[in-house]
Amino acid sequence: MPSKNISITDDVYEILSRMKLEGESFSDTIRRLAKRGSLAECAGLWADMSDAEYRALIEGIESLKEEADKSMRRWLHEAC
Repeated sequence: MPSKNISITDDVYEILSRMKLEGESFSDTIRRLAKRGSLAECAGLWADMSDAEYRALIEGIESLKEEADKSMRRWLHEAC
C-alpha cells in the first residue's frame, strides 16, 4: 500500500503513542480515531431498552459509584 510522510509535533506524537492499542500501527490508530462518529449519531441507540434493563443499568452504575467512593475514602484515610 502506498504511504505518505507527515510531520507532527512531539506532543501530538506522544498523544498518539498513548492512544495506540497493542499491535496497532500509527496508521491504524489514526484511522480508528478518525472513524469516530459524533455523539449525535448515538441518539436513540437504547430506545428499545426495557424498563428492567434500564433499572439494571442504573443499579450497576450506582454500585460502581458506591465502590469508587468507598475506595477513595479508604485511600484518603490511609494517606492522612
